Amino acid sequence: MSVLRSALLYASLALGANTAFADPVDVAALREGDMKKLVIHTVAKPAGTASFLDTEGGAHDLTEYRGKYVLLNFWATWCAPCRKEMPALDALSRELSGERFAVVPVATGRNLVPAIQKFFDQVGVESLPILLDKPQDLARQMGVFGLPVTVILDPDGQEIARMRGDADWASDSAKAILQALIEG
Repeated sequence: MSVLRSALLYASLALGANTAFADPVDVAALREGDMKKLVIHTVAKPAGTASFLDTEGGAHDLTEYRGKYVLLNFWATWCAPCRKEMPALDALSRELSGERFAVVPVATGRNLVPAIQKFFDQVGVESLPILLDKPQDLARQMGVFGLPVTVILDPDGQEIARMRGDADWASDSAKAILQALIEG
């Protein structure tokens, strides 16, 4: 880890401890590599309200995650970049998920549960739930027109950042950004 990046991380974490000093620029300074594609909004945006399903057909929505930062990932089994990033999302979930953070992957469009489970088994995904947005209602509400798209929601359920395309979500930069948010 470079000295500059370490200094920025610690400064961001120190400032983040006082929410009066919280500023998207602090988090933006932590973007390296794939994370440079992460667009941090200057003003939070409303998130979608459409429900999505679990493997048992149970309906869920984003309000279930209020109080947490959420990394909401729209993906599909037929999307090669989506498949490429899923193990990193799983690793991130295993490392950071808890009371203040959740990784929420939502398979949008036609994705069969057996195909998702087979893929998860093949690449060793262990901690991510299988969630489905077959009619693409949530994806449409959130302005998702290509895959993958990853959205970061704040604890109030508002969109604060977005990335189009795949990324290494288990990278030091991704974890530094998310930890700065979580600990802020």
